[in-house]
Amino acid sequence: MASLHNRVSRKELKELAQKDNIARITFSFYYYFPIANPLELRDFWYRYLNSIGVKGRIYIAEEGINAQINCPVENIDLLRDFIYNEPALNNLRLNKAVDENKNSFYVLDIKVRKKIVADGIEDPNFSVHNKGQYVNATGFNEMVKDPSTLVIDMRNHYEYEVGRFKTAVEIPSDTFREQLPMAEEMFKEDQDRNIIMYCTGGIRCEKASAWMLHKGFKNVFHLEGGIINYINQVKENELENHFIGKNFVFDERLGERITDDIIANCHICGNPCDSHVNCANSGCHLLFIQCEACKNEYLGTCSNTCKEIIQLDEEKQKLQRKGIDKGRNVFNKSRVLIKNISTQK
Repeated sequence: MASLHNRVSRKELKELAQKDNIARITFSFYYYFPIANPLELRDFWYRYLNSIGVKGRIYIAEEGINAQINCPVENIDLLRDFIYNEPALNNLRLNKAVDENKNSFYVLDIKVRKKIVADGIEDPNFSVHNKGQYVNATGFNEMVKDPSTLVIDMRNHYEYEVGRFKTAVEIPSDTFREQLPMAEEMFKEDQDRNIIMYCTGGIRCEKASAWMLHKGFKNVFHLEGGIINYINQVKENELENHFIGKNFVFDERLGERITDDIIANCHICGNPCDSHVNCANSGCHLLFIQCEACKNEYLGTCSNTCKEIIQLDEEKQKLQRKGIDKGRNVFNKSRVLIKNISTQK
């Protein structure tokens, strides 16, 4: 019987993926639908997807499925047929990546979660199925012509920092569960306005739209398929593009280039830059923005402290890492969660 989990080290898998010449396409998809036995479905999906060379990250919960994957081009039809064989997912839209890269994922992870999007909602009367109206790229472009339309970004602060819709309002937070009550409070005077909510692929803004309706907002819309589907529709239909910068993605790429606009800055020197990296010190692993000059100066780390640590031998580095809980180690300029990087120069 085939193993239902990866047995090879992630470091080795990453090295193998970088050498792999197989053409791949990256997709994302999600759907809220009741799943009676998430673990059984998880194992079933793992067996098949692993057999056709799919890599990526999939979350399965009683409320539905959320997936970001890549697949060998030669097996795309097999993948599509497998997904569509699940009645609830038949003809589901598969969001094709905007900026293709075969190394978006190098391992297959399928996990059972309490929810496919952690939202912090405990209200038993809330239903994600009572959601806002979908709006496609054409509809979005028409609606934003009206200056009274409120466009709300339902992504984390570090996603908004590198790319966003031109008129979008940020909800400055680290997690989606923080954003929902913040959105309700920030826009409590706007319950009768047209509101468009958006995110990367649609999964967060769909739930957010349902939450806002649940809280009494009247005219709530959400961008169908998120930024990814919007950009693909803009290209296919030669529409005006209202998104600027880079679309942050949660895979090895850490971003898809949408326009040439650089709207963020290096978190060390302050020069224009929108390249997210993780600190090369594995005891830190801070997600932050770093330009090439600072990358070379700091050896891919976020500070002089981390630069010194990675030059120690491995045993000493292990001692430095012992007992450290990195948690959500993300640089936030407004709160400076980890360290004031600017003082390290």
